[in-house]
Amino acid sequence: MYKKDELIQNFKTAIASTTKSVSNVKDIEVVFGNEKLKTNKKIIKLPDLENINEKINYTKARALADSEALKVRHSNEKILKTYEPKGNISKKLYYIAEKIRYEKLGSIEFKGIKNNIDKFYNEKLEKTDFEKNENKFVEAFENYLRSNIFNHKNNKNYKSFKKEFDEKLKKSLKPLNSLVEDQLKFNSMMSELISEMKIEEDTNDDQSKESKNEEDSRSSQTEDNDRITQENQEQNNEMAIETSAEVADDLAEDNDEDSDVLEIDKFFDSQNKKKRTISNFGDKKYKIYTDEYDEIIQAEELESDDELIRLRQNLDQQLLQLKSFISKLANKLQRKLLAKQNRSWEFDLEEGILDTSKLTRVIIDPFNSLSFKKEKDIDFKDTLVTILIDNSGSMRGKPISVAAICADILSRTLERCSVKVEVLGFTTKHWKGGSSREKWMNNDKPVFPGRLNDLRHIIYKSADAPWRQAKKNMGLMLKEGLLKENIDGEALRWAYNKMLKRKEERKILMVISDGAPVDDSTLSSNSSDYLETNLKNVVKWIEKNSNIELLAIGIGHDVTRYYERAVKITDVQDLGDVMINQLTDLFVKKNKTIH
Repeated sequence: MYKKDELIQNFKTAIASTTKSVSNVKDIEVVFGNEKLKTNKKIIKLPDLENINEKINYTKARALADSEALKVRHSNEKILKTYEPKGNISKKLYYIAEKIRYEKLGSIEFKGIKNNIDKFYNEKLEKTDFEKNENKFVEAFENYLRSNIFNHKNNKNYKSFKKEFDEKLKKSLKPLNSLVEDQLKFNSMMSELISEMKIEEDTNDDQSKESKNEEDSRSSQTEDNDRITQENQEQNNEMAIETSAEVADDLAEDNDEDSDVLEIDKFFDSQNKKKRTISNFGDKKYKIYTDEYDEIIQAEELESDDELIRLRQNLDQQLLQLKSFISKLANKLQRKLLAKQNRSWEFDLEEGILDTSKLTRVIIDPFNSLSFKKEKDIDFKDTLVTILIDNSGSMRGKPISVAAICADILSRTLERCSVKVEVLGFTTKHWKGGSSREKWMNNDKPVFPGRLNDLRHIIYKSADAPWRQAKKNMGLMLKEGLLKENIDGEALRWAYNKMLKRKEERKILMVISDGAPVDDSTLSSNSSDYLETNLKNVVKWIEKNSNIELLAIGIGHDVTRYYERAVKITDVQDLGDVMINQLTDLFVKKNKTIH
């Protein structure tokens, strides 16, 4: 009996360690079932583990733990409550949608989490008795949303609801999917969609009681979660703090009740000055006619796997010619960076970070105890490098190939040095304005409309994804038809705000571009220097008001008129000097102190 209890305790410890890591909050406690709270820290409550030998119990435990950790990491309670609809059923749909949103974010960041959630949900579908399910409509809604956002299979038992959901939701699925990283916009849009569904709320006493119990449970959980230090509150809320002023203003305008407005104002109060500045980046004149057609999209969602593999093979053919050069370059840069790291570990401890290298001992013999490690004397700070690549039509041909190779080399090399690397691209969805321009024309063409095209911001590699998982995405840059217009200022704002959400202490933003921002639709309806002025203002603001370090690489063009630190390259061979001299200089110099 003792050994079995010890085995379950080891399993709980492993889950708790993973959950804490995923939640991205240092001072947090994970409790199971009715375990007593040991501290006043923020908590994550998980169901008790009845029998570790049951496979479904293991799957459920992993999936629920991942989901709760992602809720802490990516979901802000105040934003969620602001847009909460009325009615018990409507609230259930709303909270299901938010759960799917943060689980989708986690699935993008962590492959293991995606596998856990997919497996659990598929098993849940198989075990659900549709005929005896009293909550058919709610379950059908979740199945419909998951089948579209997660690409989970559509349960045939719920197909009777599909026509109704298609009529009311289908047109909004794509824009909704593009908003998973922006909780405020996602919650707002979801609340509106649920209201438009005109759901007939069931006033049955039993259901009312059930809803009340759920609300009491949520309230209890919220009270527990409020027991956190001010520092951790700010850490969990920074995604909301970094939302643009336009969105925050819309929030205030859309809430008719003074209490709602006051609550939001209070929430943002400690960061109001920072929020306003970050939103306009020193350019109060810059406007966006509409952003409803913009999208932020994962590279793998733009093409099939077969096409991505073909494009990657095309990129590999170009890399073959530089194989020897790349190997020497990577090794040289790696040696320089590793020389700056003074990392050492203490092993075989009873607490600390789970030592995954020794998990095989537990797998082979479950009665072995888990081993932990602790890092000591780290002089080299955690670092994030974001590579932002111009995906405009003028980059077609050799420039975009050079950019893709840049991203590939940097991702592989820096990853070896424990530096997180994120690769982003920016372009537009259409030539000559697309849906944004059509809307402007249908509204009698108001003068000086501001930015007048549909943005497409692409995530080729997220910071937490290893290079080997994202490498096929790099070839997408060679895709004919992808490269269109470039609106650099807004792309920089997007990359900057993404970086602010990260926990790394050191952050470097590297822009790869071939010159000035160009969008015919915007420039034909505004001043000729409209986009260029905005880019200069955004760059200037980041360089002077931020500790995110900015480096630009101009491919075939000198971009020093925009960026203080900029280098021009004409060929991949020139990349060596840039990487060794410029990038290494950034790593070794001390961070600026921002007052």
